[in-house]
Amino acid sequence: MSDVQHLSTFLRRPIVGRDGDRIGRVQDLVARLGDDVHPPLVGAVIRIEGRDLFVPARKLTGWEDGALQLTGRRVDLRKFERRPGELLVAGDLLAHNLINLVRGRLVRAHDIELAQVGGVWAVVGVNPRRAGHHGGATTVIDFAAIQPFVSHVPTARLRIPYRKLARLHPALIADLVEQASHEEGEEIIEAVGQDRELEADVFEELDTTHQLEFIEDRTDADAARLLARMEPDNAADLITEIDQDRRRAILEGLPEAQQRKVRNLLAYNADTAGGLMSPDYAAVPETCTVGDALEAVRTAAAPVEALQTVFLLDASGQPVAAAPVAALVRARAGDLAREIATSPLAHVHPQWDLAQVARKMSDFNLTVMPVVDESHHGMLGVITVDDLLEELLPQGWRREFGPTAVEE
Repeated sequence: MSDVQHLSTFLRRPIVGRDGDRIGRVQDLVARLGDDVHPPLVGAVIRIEGRDLFVPARKLTGWEDGALQLTGRRVDLRKFERRPGELLVAGDLLAHNLINLVRGRLVRAHDIELAQVGGVWAVVGVNPRRAGHHGGATTVIDFAAIQPFVSHVPTARLRIPYRKLARLHPALIADLVEQASHEEGEEIIEAVGQDRELEADVFEELDTTHQLEFIEDRTDADAARLLARMEPDNAADLITEIDQDRRRAILEGLPEAQQRKVRNLLAYNADTAGGLMSPDYAAVPETCTVGDALEAVRTAAAPVEALQTVFLLDASGQPVAAAPVAALVRARAGDLAREIATSPLAHVHPQWDLAQVARKMSDFNLTVMPVVDESHHGMLGVITVDDLLEELLPQGWRREFGPTAVEE
């Protein structure tokens, strides 16, 4: 790779002809999007007597010192029109949000880095630091890690690469959506929609405002299909926020098993243990072996966070003990799970408020807390520490403290 030049070096600089006379001014550079890791420059847009014209890169010299010179004798006088697959390096990238697909952050491009790659000048990096901004070395981001939004490049036929986006944690993708504009957020949601499970995971991480924003554009049937893939507690929370005239249709569109779980959760106040709990967890009879308990973990449909503990039930179905998965893994498969389980069982009741739940989980150093009915005859669900933290943190905490502030 050759020495790096900055896009700002070229913009609005005069361009001269073969005789050295000024013939116009550089308005933008044009790159071609395709299979190249770094988009090659195919030419420049120059302004001559009030008209924007295109000059191919092969007719230009002076890239090395930022002073372009026209080598040909003629210029195509037709007004410049962008062709499909072309990127206006300044118009489409500068001062726009771009996705850093490695770090899962939005980047604001304040300059673009150019260099020769394989003998051809190309876009090689994005500089997120404003000119004259001090406070540490500037980190230039490799353009291979950057994804422009389709709305920024309207004729380039861009698609956000699902495979690269899917490498990010759903919470990071949700952060991207929340930091982006509505149009940009829609592009991200459309990309993750290629994987319905990932789409549901991202929706679970979105704040309520953004969930409703993207649900509003969907039909009741599409909304029900999305909620069917969400965890029941998250689906119930979202149902309560949807306009009342749509709730019934969406709820009735859920599969029967999911609908039953959601309806049960809707019976509890959202700020209580019952409203926060998940009805999915791993439980086995107290007479089971360690091997049986681990098999229950392997086959459970519950979220991973809820599977850190296996609950043991007596003959009447009452929970009597809890076996941490770590302890089960360390034990012999033929041992009785009851022998390594913790009892009596620490638990909460569905009407307890979240402060009471937090106190109990803290006192017993638990990451999964069982919710037991008032009569102690049945287990209703579990509360995981991540769900509890999300409820206890101040509203808007992710935007204020999260990792996805726009990089500059």
